[in-house]
Amino acid sequence: MRIAGNRQRTIESYQYIFEQFMTINKIMYVEDITVEALYHYLDVLKVTPATKLIRLKSTKAVLSKFYNNGWIKEKFWCNIHIKIDKEVKKGAKESDIDKLLELIDQTSFIGFRDAVAIKLMYKTGIRIRTLGELKERHIDFDNLCLNLDGSTLKNHKFLKLPIDKELTDMLQLLIKMNDGIRSHFGTDNHNVFITQNGLEMNTSKSSNCAISKQLNKYSKRFGLANINAHAIRRAYAKNLHDKGASIALISKALGHSDLAVTTQYLDLDIEEVATNLRDFL
Repeated sequence: MRIAGNRQRTIESYQYIFEQFMTINKIMYVEDITVEALYHYLDVLKVTPATKLIRLKSTKAVLSKFYNNGWIKEKFWCNIHIKIDKEVKKGAKESDIDKLLELIDQTSFIGFRDAVAIKLMYKTGIRIRTLGELKERHIDFDNLCLNLDGSTLKNHKFLKLPIDKELTDMLQLLIKMNDGIRSHFGTDNHNVFITQNGLEMNTSKSSNCAISKQLNKYSKRFGLANINAHAIRRAYAKNLHDKGASIALISKALGHSDLAVTTQYLDLDIEEVATNLRDFL
């Protein structure tokens, strides 16, 4: 997985889950891995069905690598499935995002940084993890776009996203503020979003960076129920769809490898689907 370029956080997650599977079943050798061991593992897990599904998928992924290496002769795990009712998460409302930007004190570095982050996520749909890894070199100020290389994205593919003049001006001002903070604290990085001490955001295995924590605080302080990085990303997708963008285009913009994931993001109600379909009759 390291050779394939998987993120360290992803590798550690697979390692934790597969070691848990081996420990529960007291497995010492590859030959000890059986369909019964998988069922036993799933049976004793005291987690939600959704989490259990994640554990199953991760274990299957590792076993598939074993199969590809010739260590296991048949994929006996293929017929093991867990069905769950997926809860559709709502996107943030544009009115709530506008209200949040009005309420944030943008005269402080933290407030201005957060406002730029919120605007950037809403205008481009980038993930919170990508936001934390965004470098100055990723911004093309002349052509008003983000040039995101594979190192910043979940699917490791290059992505180019347009940004408007207002956002560009805000990013340029933020970078100037960053230079002063890094100079004061003696830090050395080229990240666009940094902490008040001049440090990089993504220093932990968790995606819960400083911006994510700030959004949680704002949500509670201002009484905004659905303000978080993922909800803002969904709002971006819904906004594109409302303006007439195709699902294929939205999927590309979000960096999804599966259109089914994109349709979940859009959260279309029954009446909206029926109305849109009527145009094609």
